[in-house]
Amino acid sequence: MILLLTFITLLFLLLTKTMRKPGKLPPGPRKLPIIGNLHQLGKFPHRSLQQLSRTHGDLMFLQLGFSPVLVISSAEKARDIFRNHDLAFSGRPALYAFEKICYNLSCVSTAPYGAYWREARRILVLELMTAKRVESFRHIRAEEVGRMIDFISGAAPDPVDLGSAAFAMAKNIISRAAFGVAGGGGAGKGRSFEEIFHEAQRLFSEFNLSDYFPGLRWVNRINGMDRRFAENRRDLEEFFERVIGEHRDRTAADSGEGDIIDVLLRVQKESELTDDQLKAMLLDVFVGGTDTSSTAITWAMAELIRNPTVKQKAQRQVREIAKGKAMVEESDLPKLPYLKQVIKESFRLHPPAPLLVPRETIEPCAIDGGRYRIPAKTRVFFNAVAMSADPAVWRNPSEFWPERFEDSDADFRGQHFELLPFGAGRRGCPGIGFAISAVELAVASLLFRFDWKLPEGMKEEDVDMEEAVGVIMHKKTPLCLVACLVNN
Repeated sequence: MILLLTFITLLFLLLTKTMRKPGKLPPGPRKLPIIGNLHQLGKFPHRSLQQLSRTHGDLMFLQLGFSPVLVISSAEKARDIFRNHDLAFSGRPALYAFEKICYNLSCVSTAPYGAYWREARRILVLELMTAKRVESFRHIRAEEVGRMIDFISGAAPDPVDLGSAAFAMAKNIISRAAFGVAGGGGAGKGRSFEEIFHEAQRLFSEFNLSDYFPGLRWVNRINGMDRRFAENRRDLEEFFERVIGEHRDRTAADSGEGDIIDVLLRVQKESELTDDQLKAMLLDVFVGGTDTSSTAITWAMAELIRNPTVKQKAQRQVREIAKGKAMVEESDLPKLPYLKQVIKESFRLHPPAPLLVPRETIEPCAIDGGRYRIPAKTRVFFNAVAMSADPAVWRNPSEFWPERFEDSDADFRGQHFELLPFGAGRRGCPGIGFAISAVELAVASLLFRFDWKLPEGMKEEDVDMEEAVGVIMHKKTPLCLVACLVNN
């Protein structure tokens, strides 16, 4: 143990000396030996970093173990970086979970900046997430939202876990769009893709010592992490091998317009895309589309049930536009400006990934008008929660008030840096259109078909809005509501 501590201390001193570059670093809290500022992250890092930024500024420099970290907490500073230094900030840290689950960093979301990432993102943007292809899945969204409505109707008058219903809907939309079948079926000794997916989520979210002390990767062999990663990767492999094999076996005549696997198999014939890279892109689509959509629907409905006046206003507009129809249709959505304001406001208060996906500088960079010099290989967190709660930008930032967007063109597509639930720049999420179309249709349909109330004995202020621990900002307590079917 003494030898281990001595080794860690010497390595820390060596790396600290190596990281010192000419130029001034942004301010930050005082560091402890070896662990740096790790002890200050707390249970919810985005909240801890938000609190620290109030003392140390919107550009804050930390040391997490051996990893230098820059935290950006304001729209003004984010604008400077995305507009003037996006290339320098376009790397990704090689986190242990990214390597183990994402096919050795082959996912577009986790790949290092370079030729492969540019080609993979091109495929994702121009082949899989075009407006035309998103539009081609319209019937899938309509059918799966309809199934969710039928499930909720069947559960009445008992309370229904709305988060679980939204997750099932989002999972089926992605599964049908990507694999051609809802849910994807069994995999990995009978485990469903949903079970495999949830285990991958847990592995992504758990603290991994080697992400902060690279010399301690061997600890994952002792504490069971490597075994869990290996089992999860094996189950993913079995699932992907089965569904990809089924797609390869069917004829062109059977495939029709084709799902996402069909598109990737066609692209593979025309490029050097490997099977592992194809699987990694499928993983990107599933993870990005399922969690973002279901989490956004849950938080939006939680805010609406806590704010009856807002809910009634949104409901009136939806029911007026879709009057006489059995269901809300996607063609109705552009006519629902208040619903869009509600969803924007929900994203503002509850961005799905509050620190986005961490970036890493690929070269030294002078920021803030040359005031600070950031070394290469610095991990970068954009605190979307802090930006969305900045009182210099937002009036009464803790209040759920959709009307704030009434005379504002602020949007979440990466051009308005005070609202960045999907990121911005080269590393911004390319699947925004896919996710938003499902979220808007689902929330509109829930408001159109049902009157919602809390279980007996509960009041609006009793709704628990605590967040769950993890990379994605899930609601900790299930949102259980009573649905009363309405004949419109």
